[in-house]
Amino acid sequence: MKRCLIVTGGTIDIAFAKDFLSQRSYDYVIAADAGLEVLRPLHISPNAVVGDLDTVDKKVLEEYQNQPDIEFEIHKPEKDETDTELALLTAARQGCEAVDILGALGGRMDHAIGNIQLMYQFFCQGMEVNIYDARNRLYLLGGHKVFHREEVYGKYISFLPMTETVEGLTLRGFKYPLQRRTIGLGTSLCISNELKREEGILELERGVLLCVEAHD
Repeated sequence: MKRCLIVTGGTIDIAFAKDFLSQRSYDYVIAADAGLEVLRPLHISPNAVVGDLDTVDKKVLEEYQNQPDIEFEIHKPEKDETDTELALLTAARQGCEAVDILGALGGRMDHAIGNIQLMYQFFCQGMEVNIYDARNRLYLLGGHKVFHREEVYGKYISFLPMTETVEGLTLRGFKYPLQRRTIGLGTSLCISNELKREEGILELERGVLLCVEAHD
């Protein structure tokens, strides 16, 4: 599986990013706009820089433009897609099957919500997309998943519908179990669940869920 890292221009805790990236490796790295400034103190050179680059420090931009191995995909500021969507489209063209995104939640709320909704577009294309920050991991689910206590990102596991309804939702091994429940948009029923055992099982018959694994 070809793995990609996208670093966006949202607010990122550098100490968190350094620790996070020290535990992972990627086949392709994309800086989305000011995400380039985040990669610099981490001493990471991206494979591609994507976006309108309107918020990137000029000295940082010149430094990376002098590196011949980096591909620049520069767009006009007046465009239909956000820089994060353009970066995801680049990842798809590169054949990346799994993408981790840093910076997607920090900053403007409209961008944060838009980034979460972008996950659905690429999930439907078969791409595994994870959004991370220091306290949260977000991803989409469309069927069966086994949760292992030692692998989940935080104590709390929440599920939110990404489709109008999700049908046949079953949770076993959780503090708040469910049995073939149908839930729709606008409910908080599945917020702040927890594993009751070392292993929890989710079954979903129809629809797509947003899963949020969160620390306190």
